[in-house]
Amino acid sequence: MLVTFPHIGNAYIGVKAMCHNIGADVIIPPKTTSLTMSLATKYSPEGVCIPFKLNLGNMIQALEMGADTILNVTGHGTCRMGYYFKVQELILRDMGFNFKMLLTGLSENKFQSFLSMLKRVSHNASWLQIFRAFQFGVAKMTALDDIEIMTNKIRAMEKKKGTATGIYRQAINAIDNAADYSGLRRVVDTYEEKLGSIARNDKPPLKILVVGEIYVVLDPYANMDVELELGKLGAMTTRSLYLSRWVKSSIVWGMLKRDQWHEVHRAARPYLKRDVGGDGWETVGEKAISVGKYDGIVHLAPFTCMPEGTAQNIMPSMKEKTPVLAIYCDEQTSKAGVITRLEAFTDMLRIHGAKSNGHIVTNL
Repeated sequence: MLVTFPHIGNAYIGVKAMCHNIGADVIIPPKTTSLTMSLATKYSPEGVCIPFKLNLGNMIQALEMGADTILNVTGHGTCRMGYYFKVQELILRDMGFNFKMLLTGLSENKFQSFLSMLKRVSHNASWLQIFRAFQFGVAKMTALDDIEIMTNKIRAMEKKKGTATGIYRQAINAIDNAADYSGLRRVVDTYEEKLGSIARNDKPPLKILVVGEIYVVLDPYANMDVELELGKLGAMTTRSLYLSRWVKSSIVWGMLKRDQWHEVHRAARPYLKRDVGGDGWETVGEKAISVGKYDGIVHLAPFTCMPEGTAQNIMPSMKEKTPVLAIYCDEQTSKAGVITRLEAFTDMLRIHGAKSNGHIVTNL
């Protein structure tokens, strides 16, 4: 059995660690590039979103490399993600690939469902080994998020542009190669020290919250490196979604049958009283609770995404008047166009922020 799974930003590093620790043989698809997108758009239905397309592109490349088992997700609700796996499976079989697709649910029993999927790809690993492998994978996800959070803070203030990004890329590889907890801890300490030693200027950075659909928020290729580009423009970014936070909260609250986003959902209720699928409800709530904490919000969404389209239409009428820049991501999205819009947005925040006390809402 040769197991594969999509990249989804750096999420693959944590899942790869879990699989290796239970003896599963893994094939990682090549880094997501324009070739991945080309394959994805060639075989995908035109109207589906970029998470569907890029995940399919990753699967095609991995199957061409010899993978025979795909780990994929499913769920229920109003987001189309719940049945994407079946459409992807039909496309891949029509292309002539022979494989097994193993699923984990993202709606209920997330923890048990994921461990059961790992059990199926292991070489007779015990449940204790499965659980320990899962813990180590989550530890790598946490390390990746911690380094990325620190990078996004320092990048906005560094004197020599590109220094933090170079160290961050080295850290990703080092975290991926860490074999145990002590090695992982050393890597994090080493690269936090390197990031902390970067020369910085005294100019206060803009503070921008990045919200939206989880895939395009997590995946730099899908969102055109929006956090990197904002950092170059002197903006310090914080995300509403980090993979390790999502996994940990899903486990704890999922097992207790509780709403892990209770505070966010409660803040959204004056404008949106129920889940509309995906991360749309959370997007509205994050804007409501972030008022006064950020100079602006960048809202990332896949083109054709109904939940995020719902959120985008609500946000201009909210009483919390933090400026919002909405960016829709698809194969037609131009990086040059995104950079131009980010430049205009950050310029607007600097010019008008003090004068208006942030009471601007814009969808550029």
